[in-house]
Amino acid sequence: MTKLELLAPARTAEIGIEAIKHGADAVYIGAPRFGARVAAGNSVEDIARLVDYAHKFNAKVYVTINTIFDDKELLEVQTLINELYEIHVDALIVQDMGLLKLDLPPIPLHASTQMDNRTPEKVRFLKENGFRQVVLARELSLDEIRKIHEKCPEVSLEVFVHGALCVSLSGQCYASECLFGRSANRGECAQVCRMEYDLIQQTGSKGETRILSKKHMLSLKDLCLLDSLKELIDAGAVSFKIEGRLKDASYVKNVTAAYSQALDRIIKENPNKYERSSVGSVEYKFVPDVNKSFNRGFTTYFLHGRNNSIFSFDTPKSLGQEVGTVKDIGRGWFTVAGISKFANGDGLCFIDHTGKLCGMRVNKVENGRLYPLNMPRNLQTKMRLYRNLDKHFEDVLQHDSAERYIPVDIVMDETANGFKLTMTDDYGTYHSIDVECQKELARTHQSENIKRQLSKLGDTKYRLRNLSIEYKKNWFIPSSLLSEWRRLLVKDTELYVNEKALTKKETIQNNNTEQFSFKDLDVLNPVGLNVFNRKSWSFYEDKGLEPTEWAYEREHQQDIPVMYCKHCIKYAMGWCMKSRVSNKNAAEGNVRLINKSVNDKDSSLYLALANGQRFRLEFDCKRCLMKVYHS
Repeated sequence: MTKLELLAPARTAEIGIEAIKHGADAVYIGAPRFGARVAAGNSVEDIARLVDYAHKFNAKVYVTINTIFDDKELLEVQTLINELYEIHVDALIVQDMGLLKLDLPPIPLHASTQMDNRTPEKVRFLKENGFRQVVLARELSLDEIRKIHEKCPEVSLEVFVHGALCVSLSGQCYASECLFGRSANRGECAQVCRMEYDLIQQTGSKGETRILSKKHMLSLKDLCLLDSLKELIDAGAVSFKIEGRLKDASYVKNVTAAYSQALDRIIKENPNKYERSSVGSVEYKFVPDVNKSFNRGFTTYFLHGRNNSIFSFDTPKSLGQEVGTVKDIGRGWFTVAGISKFANGDGLCFIDHTGKLCGMRVNKVENGRLYPLNMPRNLQTKMRLYRNLDKHFEDVLQHDSAERYIPVDIVMDETANGFKLTMTDDYGTYHSIDVECQKELARTHQSENIKRQLSKLGDTKYRLRNLSIEYKKNWFIPSSLLSEWRRLLVKDTELYVNEKALTKKETIQNNNTEQFSFKDLDVLNPVGLNVFNRKSWSFYEDKGLEPTEWAYEREHQQDIPVMYCKHCIKYAMGWCMKSRVSNKNAAEGNVRLINKSVNDKDSSLYLALANGQRFRLEFDCKRCLMKVYHS
């Protein structure tokens, strides 16, 4: 039986608890320091509280310590890892291989996507060096995931299924460090990819041509693989990760619920093949819909091959859900052609005739007319309208919107000196208590009161599904005794489950019996290993993979790409000679200006920021990679 894991983000312990309530099998949360989202750190005490709640449902808590460390930080990192081990976190998500040279407790390690894990050789290298689970690169296709699984079947493969996409290969982006001294590999990404650029062509002595102005040329849509989960499972993935450690609770609740229900449907259709890795049932008080949470429009990225629905040049902001087109416009109001209902407080947006995203808040809805708080002057009829804030939906998510519980069956039987109560669930938990009680016959029927008292499990994780009273006589049992027995039964069952769950973690094993080379690991450039400390350098030396350069963050090397991107601007603009994409298939909203000399050897393409900073684009068509250089 294959266990499937839905892995949700937790900006805070409270959001992590909500993720588990809404169906997550595991959550990942930032440590107090050293996470790839520096603004999403949490105290060890808060993480411990999350661990205690998660383990009630056999759900797991993974802590991100996935930055690279300087030499002075290693002692602090080791101390932190020991503290996390003591509170029983289930794994660490890491990037810096220098950790393997420290005296670590036996805590499982997961290889962060920041390691750029996209080949079977890299995954096997990580497995041979003690990693239990590997977070694959976002750019992989189904076939590439399948090949990794076939060559490394013993490794748990984790894939991103939803949320924001990095345009650069993860861990291989130095643009933020280059421009602002804020390293993405140190948790301080400045989101250079979401900025506004001019696209400029320079051709020898002929000068420059500005092809596009003020477009978000490196901004991608958000990933959504909700309809591709079964394909990912068939390809060998077992952990499905939702991006979003900076997202709020309503986002995490909604998206987690949607993916949890999708996994449950797959399991229901394949009951003998798959099961969830955690336990419990979830009762929702809303209908999940990923379109109603923050999104830049959705893409399946490269899962099914290269396509032209990856990018969003007009805006890096949330579009939300398309709700219709503008029908009529009056003084201070407008109407919408569509089937959507609107409410006071809804957030709406549209892309105007210049390609800019414009937003407004609905102040009043009356007789089919929408009255914005401020009427946009550039709103026109037939424009597409999007809702990026659904007020009614958000109001529901601001309250208790799901309950997670474990259904139990209780059997009550009599013994010579009293009664025996046995509680079982669907996951192999079985526990019973014997209680002494003087027996006397009741004047009225007792079964309803027994059921009422034993059903009062509201402050626990259990919910009574079936009660079976096995004895024949109508014995009188006071309600106070029934309540006491219920508490005792639940308490003893909890102790049994916790003792069973706290098994000793396996020691990290280093079984490296195979020789690897930089070619095997597909290192893209001399700094691509992101070696920032001497322990990391020593690790690679021991493996016969002596680095040639320190990490970019330690020594700003010249003439190396600051980004490697599968997203290709030539492809987006319809200029790809390899795939012969026609102009008709170029990105929607792009200016249809095709310069036929763009592929000439004397022609160069640049991205220019408003402050004059430039990036030169180089195209490795053999590998289908776009390299971005700071010039």
